[in-house]
Amino acid sequence: MQRAPHPMLQDLVRQVWFSAPSQDSPYPAATTQEWMMPTGEMHLVLRLAGPPVSVFDHPGDAVPRKLGYAMANGARAGMYAKAVDAGASSIGLQLLPGASLALLGLPADELAGRHVQLQDLWGTDASLLHEALLAAPSAEGKLHRLEAFLMTRLARSPAPGVHPALLAGLQQLRAGSSVKLAAGHSGYSERQFVRLFSQTVGLPPRLYLRVQRFQQALRLMQDPAPQRAALATVAFEAGYSDQPHFNRDFRAFSGLTPEQYRAARPANANHVPVSIMASGAAMSVLFKTGAHKPPRLRAQGAPRTCFF
Repeated sequence: MQRAPHPMLQDLVRQVWFSAPSQDSPYPAATTQEWMMPTGEMHLVLRLAGPPVSVFDHPGDAVPRKLGYAMANGARAGMYAKAVDAGASSIGLQLLPGASLALLGLPADELAGRHVQLQDLWGTDASLLHEALLAAPSAEGKLHRLEAFLMTRLARSPAPGVHPALLAGLQQLRAGSSVKLAAGHSGYSERQFVRLFSQTVGLPPRLYLRVQRFQQALRLMQDPAPQRAALATVAFEAGYSDQPHFNRDFRAFSGLTPEQYRAARPANANHVPVSIMASGAAMSVLFKTGAHKPPRLRAQGAPRTCFF
C-alpha cells in the first residue's frame, strides 16, 4: 500500500508506503533482481521482516552485498540492482527536494548516489524507530508511527526550510526555463544557484531535469492508451528532441533499451524484474503474457541476464 503523507509532511515527503509478503507476487518465480530506476529523489526504507536489504555491485553479479535493515538511498541518475526477497516486509517513503537537511541532517548532495545506514544519520533513534514499527499491529499503524517519528524530528530540526527563491527556480525549470533564467529569477548567480540546487535536491539542475524527463517517459510507457503505444510518441510527449535522443538517455539511466523495458511490463514503473542465470544453466523464462521469449543481454562476467 502507498498513500500521501500526513499534511505536516507534505512539503518534504512525496509518499509513504508499506509492503508485505503476498501470494500474488507481481514477479515471475525466477526473478532474482529488481532493477531500480532513478527518480532523482531520495528514498528511505526499513526492512521489518526477512533478510536485510541487499544490492548488487554490478547488475550481472549473482551474489548481492548486504546493506542493512534501515537505509537512506540518496538521489541518483542511474539504476541499481536490488535483491528480490519474496518473504520480506518493508516500510519507507520517497522524499521531496529539500527534505534531506531537515530530516536527515545532511545536504542532499552528500548522500547522492549512496546507500547509507540510518543509524549513521540518526544514531540510536534509528533502532528505536525500527522497534516501534515492529510493534505496530497494522500496516496503517506502522505508517502513522513512521510519520509521527518524522514530524518529531522535523520539529527538533535546526535546519531552515528551502529558500522560496530556490523553490521558485525549481518550478521554473520544470516549466521549461533554462538554468540561467531560473538562476536570474532566484536572485543568485548561476554558479550559486547550481550549488544550492545540488545541496537541496542531490543532483545538479540539468541532470535532475533529464531524470525527470526520463520519469515522464516511464509514466507514458505505463499508460495503456493505444495512442501512446509507439515509442516515437512517448519520446515526443516526454520532451525528447528525437528518437535517438530518447534511446540514448533511456539506456544511460536504466541500463535497458526502451524496447526491453516495455517487454518487461513492470507492475511498478520503477521496479523492473530481472533474472540472472548462471552460465550454462538450463532455464526458460517467458514474458508475463507467455507469448514470447524475453530478450537476453550478456552481463558482466559469466552470468546471463534475462528481462521478464
